[in-house]
Order: sequence, then C-alpha cells, then structure tokens
Amino acid sequence: MNKVGKINLKNGINLKDAVLKVVDEIGGFKKFIKTGDVVFLKPNYNTADPSPASTSVDFLKVAVELSYDFGAKLVMIGESSTMTLNTKKILGKAGVFELLEMKTPPRIYTFEEGAWVKKEIPGAKYLKKVSIPEILERADKLILLPCLKTHKYAQFTGALKLSVGFAKPNQRVFLHLNLQEKIAELNKIIHPDLIIMDARKCFISGGPSKGVIREPNLILASEDRVAIDIEGIKIIQNFEGNSLAGINPEDLPQIANSKH
Repeated sequence: MNKVGKINLKNGINLKDAVLKVVDEIGGFKKFIKTGDVVFLKPNYNTADPSPASTSVDFLKVAVELSYDFGAKLVMIGESSTMTLNTKKILGKAGVFELLEMKTPPRIYTFEEGAWVKKEIPGAKYLKKVSIPEILERADKLILLPCLKTHKYAQFTGALKLSVGFAKPNQRVFLHLNLQEKIAELNKIIHPDLIIMDARKCFISGGPSKGVIREPNLILASEDRVAIDIEGIKIIQNFEGNSLAGINPEDLPQIANSKH
C-alpha cells in the first residue's frame, strides 16, 4: 500500500505550510508538478453547505497557490454539483469565484457548460460507459481535493467517491443502484496524480451535505485513493457514535472493488 502523509494542525501551523509538509512526506510537490504543467483541481461542491460538506475555500486557495508556486502555467478548477442544482450558483454561494481575485488566478469551469466525452470502462460489470468532461483531457496533472465524511447512501465519501462529480449529471441518477461498485468502476478511467484530503473537520454520521461534525484537525496526502480513503475511514472510526463502527475499511465495496 502506498504511503499516506498525515499532519496535525494542532501546533498552530498555518494551512499552507501544513499542506506543503504533508505532501513533502510523500515526495514533495516537485514529484507531482513540473514547470509548465496545466494542473486540474477537483474539489467537492455537490452543494454549497459549509465544510466538511463542501470544500473550504481557504483549502482550495492553498492548493491553487502551491500549484503555481511549483511551476504550473495554469491551474484549472472544475466541478459539477448535484443534478438538481446550478453549479455556477453553488460555486458563487461557496465563494469559489473570489479566487479569481488572486494575483495569479485559476480558471474555473462548470462541467455542464462544456463538452463531454464518452468513455468505455474496461472490465466493468455495473458501469460499462460514462461521459466525463472534455476539459479534463487538457490537463497534464490531476489533483483531487476530497473532504472527509460519511455518506447516507455510499457509507463513506472521500477520494474514490469524489470522482462521481466527473460523471455527466443526467447519468448520475443511474449510479445509485450498486453505487459503491460503480464508484470503483468509474475510478478506472480517472487517473489522479495526487490526493490532498482536508480532514480538519469530518462527518462521523449522516452526510454528504449534513451530518454530525467532529474535528480531527488533520491534512492527509497520498498518490493512492484506496490508501487515503482507508486512512480516512479509520479516522472517522476513532470517534464515538460514528456510523462506520465495526466495519473493516477494506471490506467496503467501493474499496474492495478498487484494489488491483
């Protein structure tokens, strides 16, 4: 299993330094970003509910800054909210467009306003094909920025579940039967270079938009979606009253079906 970096912010370390240090634990940003790269950041804005339901803008801003610091020529942020909501309105309500005022701003894309590419999923049993955003193919590097939380349908949502946001909204309604297996299959065609998880707060039950909040005060990083999700589940399981109690993380279908 690949290494998962983990840092606690309890010693007063600022967020940017914490993200820098946790990525240093797995090789540093220079391992993942080369000068001139186009870097795509995938946050979590299914809704505009506050963290941990959605990505905290301060965390997203740090990811943009560090990507530019280590040589990215362009940072793209892309998202598509839950199909009943307008993504542009959700991003506005969450404060994401404030990042356009940065000295070196990102470009922000709402997937439903762009083109889609149909993809076959090799070896899939439940999700044989899906449409994903064409804009994703323009990036040299993909960085996932999951929150840490439980999920009322998928049990848990972290790095693996975040990729559901790449699926065309009108196709997501069909994901909910055998949801966890389909999450695993969808991830076969999504290839992140780095995952940085904001675990300063988490839901230990409920989710994805409302739940019981606890504060682990951690930032995690890994190259491995399965490894970081397993670590995230264990963090949630440390809190009394969590909805994942007694579950072996490796037995969760989304994780068990993602192992190679």
